[in-house]
Amino acid sequence: MINSRVAVAIHILVLIASKPHDDLPSDYIASSVNTNPVVIRRILGMLRKAGLIHTTIGKAGASLSRSPAEISLLDVYRAVEPDDELFAVHENPNPHCPVGKRINSVLDEAFHGAQSALEMKLAGQNIQDIMDHLFSEG
Repeated sequence: MINSRVAVAIHILVLIASKPHDDLPSDYIASSVNTNPVVIRRILGMLRKAGLIHTTIGKAGASLSRSPAEISLLDVYRAVEPDDELFAVHENPNPHCPVGKRINSVLDEAFHGAQSALEMKLAGQNIQDIMDHLFSEG
């Protein structure tokens, strides 16, 4: 299972973008995400480090560093998934086995294609797209 950090980060950014004049404390954001405020603060730190949000020490809340239309889902993915790799090959297959000696190179090719497709899809959508879809649903 792929972890939910990307989804939570997008949720956080949409919430901040939808209330640009409010200083949303991590407790408020955590109640919307339905998780612990510590999880929210950790992800906020990742988003800040990636330059997607601005925060002020000692003050609740965060603001987007650029418009929602300028923050791609790929930006968010890269901010919270430090490895940037969806799949990994297993280590040390048996080099004397006809499958083991070539499996990693074959899987690398397949996994690279999947990773590229994911990144292209995420690059084509942004936080504004999510907001437009979310708030048009009524």
